[in-house]
Amino acid sequence: MNKAFLNLILSGILVCGLQASAQQSPATKFIDQANMDLSVRPGDNFYQYASGTWIKKNPVPAKETRWGSFNVLRDFNINAVKTILTEAANNKNAHEGSVEKRVGDFYAAGMDSLTVEKLGFTPIKTDLQRIAEINSLNGILDEAAYMRIQGLASPFFGFYVGQDRKNVNKNVPQLSQGGTSLPDRDYYLKSDPRSLKIQSAFKTYITTLFTLTGTPAAEAKKNAETIFSFEKALASAQMSRVEMRDPHKTYNKFTIANFNRLTPAVNWTDMLAKIKAPGQDTVLVSVPTFFSSLNGLLTSTSVKDLKTYLQWNILKNSAPYLSSPFVKANFVYSQALSGQKVQTPRWQRMSSLTDNNIGELLGQLYVKTYFKPEAKARMQVLVQNLRKAYAIRINNLDWMSDATKKKALAKLNAFNTKIGYPDKWKSYEGLQISRSSFFQNLRNADKWSYNEMVSQLGKPVDRTRWGMTPPTVNAYYSPVMNEIVFPAGILQFPFFDPNADDAVNYGGIGAVIGHEMSHGFDDSGSQYDKDGTLRNWWTEEDLAKFKAKTKALGEQFDAYTVLDTIHVNGKLTMGENIGDLGGLNAAYEAFKMTKQGQSNEKIDGFSPDQRFFLSWAQVWRGNILPETAAQFILTDPHSPGEYRTIGAPVNMDAWYKAFDVKPGDKLYKEPEDRIRIW
Repeated sequence: MNKAFLNLILSGILVCGLQASAQQSPATKFIDQANMDLSVRPGDNFYQYASGTWIKKNPVPAKETRWGSFNVLRDFNINAVKTILTEAANNKNAHEGSVEKRVGDFYAAGMDSLTVEKLGFTPIKTDLQRIAEINSLNGILDEAAYMRIQGLASPFFGFYVGQDRKNVNKNVPQLSQGGTSLPDRDYYLKSDPRSLKIQSAFKTYITTLFTLTGTPAAEAKKNAETIFSFEKALASAQMSRVEMRDPHKTYNKFTIANFNRLTPAVNWTDMLAKIKAPGQDTVLVSVPTFFSSLNGLLTSTSVKDLKTYLQWNILKNSAPYLSSPFVKANFVYSQALSGQKVQTPRWQRMSSLTDNNIGELLGQLYVKTYFKPEAKARMQVLVQNLRKAYAIRINNLDWMSDATKKKALAKLNAFNTKIGYPDKWKSYEGLQISRSSFFQNLRNADKWSYNEMVSQLGKPVDRTRWGMTPPTVNAYYSPVMNEIVFPAGILQFPFFDPNADDAVNYGGIGAVIGHEMSHGFDDSGSQYDKDGTLRNWWTEEDLAKFKAKTKALGEQFDAYTVLDTIHVNGKLTMGENIGDLGGLNAAYEAFKMTKQGQSNEKIDGFSPDQRFFLSWAQVWRGNILPETAAQFILTDPHSPGEYRTIGAPVNMDAWYKAFDVKPGDKLYKEPEDRIRIW
């Protein structure tokens, strides 16, 4: 997955990796009462009612951090991918340079654990030694540039090439805050027991990795304190995730000369040339204050400590791919963050790694077996129906003026849709893959990816590119492309099945399509026009009404808690919550246009409307480890599954009617309090 490209897309329907599922048989009960808890009133706890028995019978397995519908899909799919990779690796007839040969060699090298064990940390010895010999700040900056272009690490700050949000036909160099290791800046800045426990595990991890490379224990422990203090200073200079949701606040264009004045310790003309972006006159900077703070840190920190920080960047990026002591240390650290009980099997890690690094080679093999033309055809019809339904809903809005409605409809009609897989596959030309060199394959892939990214400078924007690989069960909306994208992996049950009735498909994949469409109209995406340009298209009055509605939605989600006391962050999850609310409403509108949607015929004891909402609910059922749940509240822009299940339906009159939800029920909201946005 192209990390730079992902900077310019909004989150997908879920946080999820390589996933898919088998089609269900025609006899399948798509809504099964055996998974439900019918002792609970749907109006009191719709999540428990819809999925309670399934949740009780499906605890989190030891090798997972959560277990739900998505994970069941993942379990099927990762085994399907394993079969593809194993066959490719064992194919003696695959000719040199073929997709099968390259994919098979990449996976086989990763599975050769004997060679990995023999090498220990030899693959990074040269890097650590090179850093040890640096003796000046200029040497530090030169090494940081070298590490970046070699795909070794991205120390100090983030850099990528992507579309200029105010001139979307042009690719420009962009600088972002970065340089930290923990999942969020708050882990450095908070002092509650949970945060302190994670900080301690992080320092232990640093100490362990340095010790494994031969550093004396006392020095390794001192290194851990040095690195934590340095990264805490970087974290203190970072914007919060909520602040970063404002695309105007993070759009700051500098001439190189002016940016040099902000950071006198770094000559950006030289730095950009060294990171393969020469000859630029301007640069986009997401958080200028971060770079002024970084400048101060670079000049106030000793070269010795900066070298330690660079060595740490090599260590942390390499540890999961070195010998077992490094892998074990990495897992022990990750346990503190996620609570996972046992390490994910090697074949599963290598399968995901293959997808992450050469996903459009693997994807070609994947779609041959797991993506059928009829799925794409059905999907095109669903997208067309959802677009029609969304237009009806926009036209019927009672809070929006005709002038803004016209602009909203123009944006909706301009959505580009991508389904299944790219029309033009990446060839990965020039990427060297060896069956006998796992670690070097990773380095080569990272370097290739970086070079592909910087090669976009000076070229027309490539609108055929994808930000996700075909096997991924997810979807996304890109505001600068104004496109909605649905990889092959998501076109599977419980989202979609050709044998399912319309209620199930519209409550599943229909709501996903509507969700991605709604990202074009959420609190962030709504600031981009039909061409993908960051430009206001709202009247002042309509924008004020929209903000009032989103504020109410934020307050609804702020009231939800996990682990008894940790509140959902309504501002961080705002875009996804708008996506769910708008998407489910649009899907329901489209469903009511179908023959089943206009009937009252029950299937397996449930009316069409009940099946629609139960289909939505079963997508979000699941269990999650407490450590992971706490981490996601800080880092995940999606609300927990329990609240995605109920968050949108409690604002929809149709849900109340379908399940006879009345005043006195715990989830009941008065009609005038129900939030209606799109």
